[in-house]
Amino acid sequence: MQNNIPQCVGFIMDGNRRFATDQGLPTLDGHVAGEKKFHESVTWLQQVGIPHGVYYAFSTENWNRTPEEVAYLMQLFEVLLQKLLTDIESINVRVRIIGRRADFSPVLQNLITELETVSAKNQGTTIWIALSYGGRAEIVAACNQAIQIGGIVSEESFQSLLWTAGMPDPDLIIRTGGEYRLSNFLPWQLVYSELFFTDTYWPAFTNDEFTRILATYAERQRRHGR
Repeated sequence: MQNNIPQCVGFIMDGNRRFATDQGLPTLDGHVAGEKKFHESVTWLQQVGIPHGVYYAFSTENWNRTPEEVAYLMQLFEVLLQKLLTDIESINVRVRIIGRRADFSPVLQNLITELETVSAKNQGTTIWIALSYGGRAEIVAACNQAIQIGGIVSEESFQSLLWTAGMPDPDLIIRTGGEYRLSNFLPWQLVYSELFFTDTYWPAFTNDEFTRILATYAERQRRHGR
């Protein structure tokens, strides 16, 4: 496995609410457990030496959830980002947020900007967090920028207009929670990604299972059409 370490791993963190229901807990508690698992999983990437991790935290469609749940999630994201900001020097990660930032409150927008600025000097794993993210929305936004710029568009120039500019295309995507779909996550970037689906809910996902997935990934031959 050490000879075939992915450069970028994506996580579709699914199953928080079902995890809580199975534990007899309020569904909102599942999101708290998922937030803790996020921090834990960042250390896994660092231990293996994976340079980039991208996390699907909140989609553009998630705004359609109940006002109570959305409000709770906004509070939880503020806690998550504030914790990263507090610990940023000790954990040595760079944080990038991708998605429609204007959808968030001024408090969250300012926190995002501060976190990205403060962490920019770090040399460790870059953590990309997708908040109010939708793949189609990202492509449409990039198309509108390309129209404003004018001229012929290449794959390379178009990719530089995406919210994920600077992020390598994920080598593998892991979706927890037993669903077998990508749910509008990185449609441009995932054309050659290896996909792994597990029935394990995100809060119950373990380092052992992650290690097994990496071992399976290392055995795959990625031909990229060749």
